Amino acid sequence: MGAGMLLDPIPVPAELDVTVFHGIVTQSPQMLEFFELLRRAARSGASILIRGESGTGKELAAAAIHRLSRRRERPFKAINCATLTPELAASELFGHVRGAFTGAIRERAGLFALADGGTVFLDEVAELSPDIQARLLRVLQERTFVPIGGTEPVQVDVRLLAATNKSLRDEVEQRRFREDLMYRIRVVPLFLPPLVEREGDIETLIWHFIRQFNARADQRQRGNHEDDDVPWRQIEALAPDAHARLLAYHWPGNVRELRNVIEYVFAIGEGEVLEGQELPPELRGEPPPRTTRIHPYTISPADDERARILEALRIAKGLKSRAAELLGISRTTLWRKMRELELGG
Repeated sequence: MGAGMLLDPIPVPAELDVTVFHGIVTQSPQMLEFFELLRRAARSGASILIRGESGTGKELAAAAIHRLSRRRERPFKAINCATLTPELAASELFGHVRGAFTGAIRERAGLFALADGGTVFLDEVAELSPDIQARLLRVLQERTFVPIGGTEPVQVDVRLLAATNKSLRDEVEQRRFREDLMYRIRVVPLFLPPLVEREGDIETLIWHFIRQFNARADQRQRGNHEDDDVPWRQIEALAPDAHARLLAYHWPGNVRELRNVIEYVFAIGEGEVLEGQELPPELRGEPPPRTTRIHPYTISPADDERARILEALRIAKGLKSRAAELLGISRTTLWRKMRELELGG
């Protein structure tokens, strides 16, 4: 018998003991160490490269660096390089003069001009084309740039922050990224850990986002929120199977994916208890509807068993003989499964 059916729903905590650092919510020791490095790096004017998987919060980290720096009163401008063609990237970053190309009916300032005295954050910097990389190198070396279609260099004083989910050294070896530019933007490398390596943060953020959406629903019910996208639902508790699956899932999309999942269950579910069947297919261990392809993020049988064992241990308050009884297996079998799943003794 699955452990998820053996306990009353787990209530949403009335309060959370968390650290909120410039919009980043955590209780993880790894993240607190990251914040300390970030504070130190912010004091200098050095270029910073933030490494981290998609969805970990790299732009929030960059914005925090700006707010902690001496440039905090000046503009902070951010752009995702992966969304730009080379032509659009040139115009967005450096601006253009009137008549520079068809449709350029007026002069337009780019991000570097708009952020003069402040900070520019380039997310997914590894996606920039070779031509834009060369232009960016000039900004960093000479503090000047030439707008598209222009002839005169423009002086600019900006601090560059960049982020990528790729190894720039690998990109250099593959001749996709300039080595001289890598050293210019990677003066201070910071590594933002993925969600699964942030001790305690999966559960913390589950509760945080549930409370956040509950508050928005409450505002709507009181008539204080006119946004039609705000759900009416209030979630007061998690069913044990939903709780276990949320904790066992490996969150390849990190914090962004977790928030999206919570928004999904507010949108499609009903009632005060979040049930396991309301979770997206990948968390339930099922392929997406109407497809025969295996979803790359489908929960494995091992993850499913790990979730059930963890839930049983939680119910039994760590007493293995009681957990084995709840799972309908012998204590010896439980010990063997825990070793196989690397759950410790």
